[in-house]
Amino acid sequence: MIHNIVNKIRGLFRFTVYSLLPLAGGGWAGASCSDFLYDESDQVIYADDHQLTSDADTLFNIVGIMNKMQVIGDRTILLGELRGDLVSVTGYASSDLRQLAEFTDSLGNKYNQPRDYYAVINNCNYYLAHADTALRNNRNEHIFMKEYAAVKAFRAWTYLQLVLNYRQVPFVTEPVLSQQQSEQAFPYYGIQEVCQYFVNDIAPYADMDMPGFGSIRNTESSLFYYPIRVLMGDLYLWAGDYRKSAECYYGYLSTRNGSNSVYPIGTNAVRFPKENNRWLMANDSWSTASFWTESRGADAELITMIPGDSIPSEGNYSQLRDLFNTNENNEYRQSVVPSKSLMALSAAQKYCHYTSGNEFVIAPENLSDNMTGDLRLQAVYSTQSGADMVVNGKRITNFSTISKYATRNIHILRRSMVYLRMAEALNRAGFPLFAFKILSKGVNNRVIEDEIIPYYLPEHAAWLRSFNFPNTSYVLETTSGNSSENTMGLHSRGSGYTANNPTYQMPDMATADSLERLNYQIEKVEDLIVDEEALEFAFEGHRFYDLMRIALRRGDNAWLARKVAMRNGSIDTRLYNYLQSSDHWYLKFQE
Repeated sequence: MIHNIVNKIRGLFRFTVYSLLPLAGGGWAGASCSDFLYDESDQVIYADDHQLTSDADTLFNIVGIMNKMQVIGDRTILLGELRGDLVSVTGYASSDLRQLAEFTDSLGNKYNQPRDYYAVINNCNYYLAHADTALRNNRNEHIFMKEYAAVKAFRAWTYLQLVLNYRQVPFVTEPVLSQQQSEQAFPYYGIQEVCQYFVNDIAPYADMDMPGFGSIRNTESSLFYYPIRVLMGDLYLWAGDYRKSAECYYGYLSTRNGSNSVYPIGTNAVRFPKENNRWLMANDSWSTASFWTESRGADAELITMIPGDSIPSEGNYSQLRDLFNTNENNEYRQSVVPSKSLMALSAAQKYCHYTSGNEFVIAPENLSDNMTGDLRLQAVYSTQSGADMVVNGKRITNFSTISKYATRNIHILRRSMVYLRMAEALNRAGFPLFAFKILSKGVNNRVIEDEIIPYYLPEHAAWLRSFNFPNTSYVLETTSGNSSENTMGLHSRGSGYTANNPTYQMPDMATADSLERLNYQIEKVEDLIVDEEALEFAFEGHRFYDLMRIALRRGDNAWLARKVAMRNGSIDTRLYNYLQSSDHWYLKFQE
């Protein structure tokens, strides 16, 4: 899509282009930045006079940045998913995919190309250095500030992806357009330095609206941008500033649809129908709204995506549909499937059903057709073996589909992620009950006032009340299914009526030591959040980073190592021992 737009715009300008090359060597010591920061190629696009002073300049350069983001789109998903515990690679997977999953030598791997991240960064640096932000229109409004803020967010998000995959990265905030510039001594930043720098860099633009380029090929272009408040929440979360992280996520929820607006989690779910006591079918309003709908309504699930090209032979066509599904392109040979660990976690959930007799019951175990436990996995993953069809002259016996990859676009951020990460931040800020309510029943002001505030010391009340979820705007789900209901616990998306589930309760321990009790609850609620992230976001590219963040926070490398090593149902001793060292969590740099 973006590639085609670039081609249309390309004739408007005579442009010069520059590139970034990968860092030499397997580590940072002694590396020459000129080896990967400069090459006369086709990476940075700009107008003749280097000043961006017109709408055409702005569109041209932002489209160029998006074009470079397409290059890192697939790996954003694959690096985060294949190295986690929720998927396994099949015998049909390429050696590159297998290397990622097995944490073997990644040098030469096509998904290990740090220069592609720097291509995005250098394009952003160029735009930020040359956009004339002082220009105003006849209404005295700044012309380029929305685009300027959007590019700041692109750069911050890309640096975060880079440092999560490579641990320490050369930090460059000015455009590199010559060999001489590339030979400077750049500092190296880790996750803390990246988070600190970009929180300060993007905070002044938190209230800025996103650019409005309208619809591009029937896709709302506002979905192409990363909301600054959410990005700040992520940066604070990685940095360990949990109160500020929670405030930023809430700030996005309360302003996403305008000042003092509402953005409830909704009541879309996968559920057994009330009158069904045979456990043979489920109604699914969750997957369609979450993965097939690419619009930006007031209650839309999708927030940010990287738009993909529609023609495989042009631009940067995403291969994700061919990796996660069987189809003609891959001769019905799927590369990525759910792991045994994910299947076991899904089946272990206790589904709370509301019967036609107006009773809450726990669904039986060992139901047929993967209907046991949480229903989200069976809603997005379907497989059929032993079928016998002829497709284009070939006899096909196995079909498999992961419907999260149904379109050509790469989904990056969803509404439920904002809520779950806010819960993660609230929990680590010392309010595990608040976090648990987000999982179990949802929150509004009545829940905060009656159930959360009394649980904590009086000095916390004012801060807790700053999370304002008006009762009339955030209406909790009941069994009546009233059309005004728009809020429920996230676990209810796949496990029935969680608010009424006697097996899903706030973790607690009998102890006279309040600090010990609080620490116990924080860790146990965090375990529930980790499980919920798996159930809700499986296959979406976040898992390894979620595990990494929790393991680093706990100072427990073995916690991550065990989860990843158990992905296939039994411990992989080599992988478990290898991942005990956090040095092995990161990619090596290409020569």
